[in-house]
This record gives sequence, C-alpha cells and structure tokens, in this order.
Amino acid sequence: MPILNDDRPDWERDGRDWPHREASRFVEAAGLRWHIQEFGAPEKPGLLLLHGTGAATHSWRGLAPQLAGQFRVVAPDLPGHGFTDPLPPRRLSLPGMADAVTGLAQHLGLNPTVAVGHSAGAAILARMCLDRRIAPGLLVALNGALTPFPGAASFLFPSLARVLFLNPVTPRIFAWSADRPAVRRLIDGTGSRLDAQGLDLYRRLFCRTGHVSGALGMMANWDLPALDRDLSRLDTRTLLIVGGADKAIRPDTAFVLRDRLPNARLELLRGLGHLAHEEAPERVAEIIQAEAAAIA
Repeated sequence: MPILNDDRPDWERDGRDWPHREASRFVEAAGLRWHIQEFGAPEKPGLLLLHGTGAATHSWRGLAPQLAGQFRVVAPDLPGHGFTDPLPPRRLSLPGMADAVTGLAQHLGLNPTVAVGHSAGAAILARMCLDRRIAPGLLVALNGALTPFPGAASFLFPSLARVLFLNPVTPRIFAWSADRPAVRRLIDGTGSRLDAQGLDLYRRLFCRTGHVSGALGMMANWDLPALDRDLSRLDTRTLLIVGGADKAIRPDTAFVLRDRLPNARLELLRGLGHLAHEEAPERVAEIIQAEAAAIA
C-alpha cells in the first residue's frame, strides 16, 4: 500500500503564508486532525465549503471572504489534502469521505443552511444530502463531478488512478516533476487561468508526495455510478454553476443533470474554466448569495 503520510504538507513550512492564515485552526474530529478555516460571525447561518480533488482551502481564498458577510463559512482541507490527515484505506471512498466530513460538521456544531462544493467536493455534499447527514436549504455544485465520465473513461480513469495509487513511486515522481511550468500546464488543461499566487499554491501542494497520494487515493476509490443512480432522489434545492470553458468536466453534462434532478437550476459562466470560483470569486459569490436569498 502507498505511504499516505509520506512528506505531508507542513503548516510551518508550506503554510507559512497561507491565504487567510489568521482564519485557520486545527481540530480533532472523526479520528483525524483537520485543518479548517472559518469566516464570519458564529451566529450567522452556516455555509460549508468543500474543495475538489487535489486542492485545499486556498481554493476559496477569493470566495470565502465574499460570503462571510452573510454566513458563518467553514472550509476544511479534505482528508489527505492540504494539512488534514489522510483517511485509512478502509474508509477511503465517497461514503467514507462523506462520513468523515459529517463527523467534522457535528464536532463544529455546524448545520449548514448552504453547502457549496467544487468538483468532487460537490459529490461528497450530494452524498451527505442523500443520506440525510445534512439538510441544507441550498446545495451549490461548482463544476460538480456528480456523474461518471462518459464512455470508456468512466472505467479507465478510476482504474488508472487505482494503479497509480497502489504504486508508492508514483507520488514521488509527480512531486519531483511539479515545477512551475508543469503546474501551469496542468491548470491550463482545466480551462482556467490563475494568477501567480494561485499557481504557486498548487505547486506547493503538488510538490508533497503525501498530498499527491491523497488526491490519487480519492480518485481511485470514487464510485460515481452509485451516486449517479441515487441522484434522482436528491430533493435538495440545487444550483449547478458551470464554467463554459471547463475542460475537466464537460459543461453539457450539467445540462443533462439539471433535467434529471427534482429541484435544480443551472447558471452558465461563459469563458471560465473548471476553477471558475478562483478566476471570478466575486461573480460566483453574487450568484450564490442571490440564490440563498431566494430560500430565506
């Protein structure tokens, strides 16, 4: 098995100038030590932010403060990502990840009125809603990875990730090759364009084999077909925010999904990619705030 704890990002080294470091703290919940960031007054309605595969709380550096005026915003690093402990192999799955995040939310006394997830983070939140672990008035999926990849990719990608995950050399090779040009090519491949700070933060994480192992393990144990079968039962009001230039998840899949969900609306952001919330946080915040106001 891969060494999931090998060369994990270090808070004093890699987090020395982490965005909104003053909002960070570490908590013990669900058998893990979590890095979380909190914004806004504790008496405000709760909003839970879950980043996607390979990211961390830095992904919300522009969006979270925009939402803090209206909500108590809680953003954790997911297990195995950033500065949060990895899950043991037996819990490394979509339900296992949902269970861990549920334990964290309960520990924090957070009953989110709004739940916002990017990519795989949206899948975790959808699973939590389906299993009645949370009951938000609004679920927001930012370029959500909620359905299997089309065609053979639905089988190939998880299998490939599993092979790479089980090879302890893979994260080291990836980390050694994660220089600035390589990270820029990776981010550009999602259809997004990030500033120098954003690229540096991703590079900082991708240089750590523990973080790479966490991302690979998450992909290797993802069962989107099972989630897909249950989505017709997702009665939570859902907002699908889709970057029209997303190259990681085809935008047209969101239109098909919208028509399958009992209570969903779609907002298309033309010209933005998979990391639309990092490219245009103010615009994304306005959309979320307007939708949340409609359920108040």
